[in-house]
Amino acid sequence: MPDLADIQQLTRNVLLMTFLLSVVFGAIVQRTGFCTMGAIADVVTMGDTARLRQWVLAAGVAIVGFGLLAAGGWIEAADSVYAGPRWMWLSSVVGGLMFGIGMVLASGCGSKNLVRMGAGNLKALVVFLAMALASYVTLRGVTAVLRDRTVDRVFVEFDQPAIVGALVAAAGDWPAPMVLGVAALVVGLPVMAWALAGPGFRTVRNLLAGLGIGAVIVGMWWVSGSLGHVAEHPETLESTYLATRTGRMEALTFTAPLAYAIDWLMFFSDRNQRLSIAVVSVGGVILGAALMALATRQFRWEGFRTTEDLANHLIGGTLMGVGGVTALGCTIGQGLSGLSNLSLTSFTAVGGIVAGAVLAIKYQYWRLERMA
Repeated sequence: MPDLADIQQLTRNVLLMTFLLSVVFGAIVQRTGFCTMGAIADVVTMGDTARLRQWVLAAGVAIVGFGLLAAGGWIEAADSVYAGPRWMWLSSVVGGLMFGIGMVLASGCGSKNLVRMGAGNLKALVVFLAMALASYVTLRGVTAVLRDRTVDRVFVEFDQPAIVGALVAAAGDWPAPMVLGVAALVVGLPVMAWALAGPGFRTVRNLLAGLGIGAVIVGMWWVSGSLGHVAEHPETLESTYLATRTGRMEALTFTAPLAYAIDWLMFFSDRNQRLSIAVVSVGGVILGAALMALATRQFRWEGFRTTEDLANHLIGGTLMGVGGVTALGCTIGQGLSGLSNLSLTSFTAVGGIVAGAVLAIKYQYWRLERMA
């Protein structure tokens, strides 16, 4: 059993690896234009699937990687933060719709706005602050009570984790690790094949976006679920995942972590405050984007030109904060990290996010046509 000094060093290693992976994430997004909202907008407005295929390729890589890690015994899939026994279908759909509408108004999701901040966009800073505050309120404040008394009370509960592999394994009485690996290959490989089959898709830019972002998600699962796993903590004598806020295995997500980052900055002197995967990932993404923007001479200060633009970004950030916490994740959290688990809640959350984004994009174009 490791002693406390070993635990402290291991925690530092987890935080450092998380920070480095987040820097890589921010740099790749800044360099390639990887963007969930942009991918949906390209399809709706132009029929262009290039960025959608980037996103789908990343999801496929994350699915296969997570499944193989679980099948190989490197991580315990049932301990994932997305592997609870409840399928929160109503929360994920309602929250997803709010998040999807919000990310269109705010010109991108939480992770994209962190990247834009790193590249000098002050509008993204406003979104960050609005989203962080709304997230905090929905975690602990007024909207948290409303969420708890309404949508969170509607769910389907299973005897197993609400992820495809675990449910199939239980139904057939098969070994869970084997089924998790097979399910990941059955779903992930065709998804990757579809993305790679796009005409003209296989460019360095697109492959870096899809393969790179997917690999970062897989890397985070290993860092949190293997490197950061302690089978018996010397103080509690229980299994634990170091540097997490939930006590479970975590990967990248960018809704609640914005609130946690603000909380850490505000109460830094409180001895109860501890750095976590969530907090360092926020800082890492901003730094990675800033370094890439400076290296490619794309760093530009940018602000609001109209009051309407400011209002849209404030409303969008607020909707993403409330919606992201309600849906239990964002386009990266539920979208890539959650889908890599083949979580039922993640599937419905992504569906809600896409539907909300499509509605908001169509509304914006209808409004522009009326004004013209």
